[in-house]
Amino acid sequence: MQIRQSIHSDHARQLDTAALRREFLIESIFDADRYTMTYSHIDRIVIGGLMPVNKRLAFPPEVGKQFGVSYFLERRELGTINIGGPGVVDVDGQEYHVGHKEALYVGKGAQQIVFSSLSAARPAKFYYASAPAHTCYPTVVVTRDQVMQQTLGRPETSNLRTINKYLVPDVLTTCQLTMGLTELAEGNLWNTLPCHTHERRMEVYFYFNMDEQTAVFHMMGEPQQTRHLLVHNEQAVISPSWSIHAGVGTKNYAFIWAMVGENQVFDDMDPVNIRDIR
Repeated sequence: MQIRQSIHSDHARQLDTAALRREFLIESIFDADRYTMTYSHIDRIVIGGLMPVNKRLAFPPEVGKQFGVSYFLERRELGTINIGGPGVVDVDGQEYHVGHKEALYVGKGAQQIVFSSLSAARPAKFYYASAPAHTCYPTVVVTRDQVMQQTLGRPETSNLRTINKYLVPDVLTTCQLTMGLTELAEGNLWNTLPCHTHERRMEVYFYFNMDEQTAVFHMMGEPQQTRHLLVHNEQAVISPSWSIHAGVGTKNYAFIWAMVGENQVFDDMDPVNIRDIR
């Protein structure tokens, strides 16, 4: 498990490119027949991926010990969105089929979670996020026709996109974790423009659906102290509450957002006028 410390905004101003990447970029999410895990001290979010190809994958008991508990979700909830082939998640003996671009919410207290693919030729890719939880809510599959969709942007500003809200209060109940998947229309390059911050929540962006020659310039930093990270396919960026989080790609792409913090109000954000960005 990788551990990332909280970074003060004043400290972030002093970081060079290598240091910014070390602190905020997660370069490897999927590794065949292994799980990956990054634990951020920013709101104690955990993110990672599982790609079962030739075997089933589970979080081993020692993961719980790393969190000072008996098992991983003893005091946590988990959400996962599958961006690969169809898969199955066994939660304490109950199987849940999770198709391509479908999600699964796993409530606090689930002890044994096992991930598998229906086909090794087209393995599932379970991207997950986990947050501390105070109570247990039911484990639920969210299919594509159950998500809340919102279309934002315009072709003339190159930011036409569809936001698919999976784990939000209007779809199901969670303790604090919210997740969704945003897809840019063909020919559109910008996400989250105009940009914003949200003092009451942190966020992680996981970029995917990109080929080897595609990259995203992820904009971060305080609105008047901006920086950027060059992000490639299936990499993630940790975004503190003080940082903007926007990106422009060399081609259209998709990304999964996960947020934890004080509330679950999607529109609770502090907009930043483009003219004020430095």
